[in-house]
Amino acid sequence: MKKKMLSAFLCAAMAVTLVAGCGAPAADAGKDKGGDSKKEASEGIPKDEIKVGFVHISDPSDMGYTYNHDLGTKEMQKELGLSDDQIINKYNVPEDAECDTALRELVEAGCNIIFATSFGFEDYVKEVAAEYPDIQFCHATGFQASDSGLDNFHNYFASIYEGRYLAGIAAGLKTETNKLGYVAAHPFAEVISGYTAFYLGAKSVNPDVTMDIMYTNSWNDPTIESQVAKALIDRGCDVISQHSDSTAPATTAEDNGVWQVGYNNDMIAAAPNASLVSPRIDWGIYVTEAVQAVIDGKEIPADWCKGYADGAVYLSPLNEKIAAEGTQEAIDKAAEALKNGELFVFGGPLKGVSPDGEKIEVAEGDHFPEQEEASAPSWQYIIEGCNVVQ
Repeated sequence: MKKKMLSAFLCAAMAVTLVAGCGAPAADAGKDKGGDSKKEASEGIPKDEIKVGFVHISDPSDMGYTYNHDLGTKEMQKELGLSDDQIINKYNVPEDAECDTALRELVEAGCNIIFATSFGFEDYVKEVAAEYPDIQFCHATGFQASDSGLDNFHNYFASIYEGRYLAGIAAGLKTETNKLGYVAAHPFAEVISGYTAFYLGAKSVNPDVTMDIMYTNSWNDPTIESQVAKALIDRGCDVISQHSDSTAPATTAEDNGVWQVGYNNDMIAAAPNASLVSPRIDWGIYVTEAVQAVIDGKEIPADWCKGYADGAVYLSPLNEKIAAEGTQEAIDKAAEALKNGELFVFGGPLKGVSPDGEKIEVAEGDHFPEQEEASAPSWQYIIEGCNVVQ
């Protein structure tokens, strides 16, 4: 999942005076963030005639991000009863001009709706969408659709930071060194938001815990992910988590006798003695809704985001064999508080500094409205206890 730091977006969205309860409530999180910018479609497409295209940065063999998104495709296909020849996947497409080529090939193949699933695809999606107004283009993890002026260009994401917070509880209870490690893809808001939430979850049950973060500068590079995980382990980190696309951090943790929290996939099979739990997104919810909207001739929101309370974010089963005693109970308690609005992950008092020096301070009783006003994460601040290792 792929994101640039959104400091300009954040500044425009709010003047960092945060009021408790501000932003959309959880029940409204899936509403169109673009107001009236998207017009309702006038004609539908017979279900047996629709064609759906996907552009992915990797392929399902990564057993991570693309694997999980592909599960969403299969969920949609089963729910809507589409045949295999109605779905076209473009795998292993880099975030460059090859994306433009892949999008145009899907247009030429007759796709009525096209999903592009990596952050760096967004500019290409926007450009091609402008040329083909009768085709719907849905881009995961981006932020430009609401202001694009295009009725056929949409963004979607889920509040994965909620799942990361809950998974952090398992890490905070398990660590023996009180030092966590995080394999992070890029210094973008999506990644920083995720590891901050993970750390805050750990800290909620273990106030002595700290965390080292190292960047791979790649979404999916198993070799580098393994090297970074090993470097963190060598620094004394005994629970490793990740915002990266492969199972390499899990297997590296297993090989080195420490524990791990995954992402996108249940990684217990890859590391049965290391992997504790994984936060995941059910992409099938959005993909099914969007394709059904095209079939019915209905509007697709400009900007879509749902979270834990909606089932769009969830945890894989806890590895009870290795988890600390009381972990499931602690996760369940926090999950209930998330659902009923008693817990805000980025609740004050909280302060941090972004990589470019911008400061934020959230007062006690207030909270930072992460993904409440837009689907793209905007928390990009490093907080005390999180140590970015260069």
